[in-house]
Amino acid sequence: MIPVLLRRALLAGLVLGPVSAHAQAGADGTCPRDVLVAQSMQRQAIDQLEQADGDDTKTCRIWRRHVDTMRRVASVYGRCLSGSERSERLAQVQGSEREFSAAIKNRCRGS
Repeated sequence: MIPVLLRRALLAGLVLGPVSAHAQAGADGTCPRDVLVAQSMQRQAIDQLEQADGDDTKTCRIWRRHVDTMRRVASVYGRCLSGSERSERLAQVQGSEREFSAAIKNRCRGS
């Protein structure tokens, strides 16, 4: 199950690529920057998943961090993107968050 989750997370990072220049400016004009930061956070979270080495405590900590990051990234994408790009990116990060939350529930009791 875990290799499947990692493979999906890695593939999502490759498929999504850069966000288009259509990030909404938002009331304070921070969305373009926020989207770039969110993308960076998403890439770092995927890199950290690759570092999970079989140590359950370390793996669970990485998964929890991944879930937290996906929630934060989803918040930015939901606020700053629009149209199909918003829908696709939200579906990806929210799907990843759900999958890793389920894995944590099943594998990380007390870790």
